[in-house]
Amino acid sequence: MRRMIQFISHYTDRYSYLDSISMALQGGCKWIQMRMKDATPDEIRPIAIEAKAMCKTAGATFIIDDHVELVKEVNADGVHLGKNDMPISEARALLGPDFIIGGTANTFEDVVHHYQSGANYIGCGPFRFTTTKQGLSPILGLEGYTAIVNKMKDNGINLPIVAIGGITADDIPAIMKTGVTGIALSGTVLRAEDPVAEMKKLINLL
Repeated sequence: MRRMIQFISHYTDRYSYLDSISMALQGGCKWIQMRMKDATPDEIRPIAIEAKAMCKTAGATFIIDDHVELVKEVNADGVHLGKNDMPISEARALLGPDFIIGGTANTFEDVVHHYQSGANYIGCGPFRFTTTKQGLSPILGLEGYTAIVNKMKDNGINLPIVAIGGITADDIPAIMKTGVTGIALSGTVLRAEDPVAEMKKLINLL
C-alpha cells in the first residue's frame, strides 16, 4: 500500500454519508471506508451499493466497516473490523483470499494478532481523542506510533499501518515521520469550509 489518505464516512448536520464520500472522492481520495455505526444491514445496503458505484467510477478502493456479510453482497473491496467486531480469522474464512481485511489495533500485541489472523492492513489509533468514535482505547500519540512501527520492523511484520483518531492537517507531517503508511480521517475533512479542497490539501501533505 502506497502512502494514502483513507476517508471514513460520517454524517453531520450538513452532509449525508453519500455526500461525505462524494466530496472525499472529488478531492482525490482513493480509499473510502464506509462506517455507519448502529445502522442495520438493511439501512446500510442501499447506501453501500451507491457508494461502491461512486468508488468504482473514481478508481477508489471501497471498504465496509464491520458488516462482513454485506461485503460479498455489494461486491465491496473488503471490510474493516474493530476490536468488538467479528475476528479477522473468521472473516477471512468467510471471504476467502481475494478481499481486503483491515483490523483496528491499539498495541503491538494487537498488530501481531491481526497479522497472524490474515489481515491486509492495520488501522492503528487513536492518535488523540476524537468525537466520532465511542469507547476509545488509550491514546497513542507520536511516541506510540514510533514504538509500534519499530517493533513491527524488528519482528519482520510488513503490514501497512494507518494512523487514525482526531488527526488534523497540521499533524500529518509529524505522524508520517513515525513510519506509518497512511492516515485515516473523517472530521477534519467534513468540518472544513470546503471539504473537497481540504481533501486535496491533505493528500498533498503525504
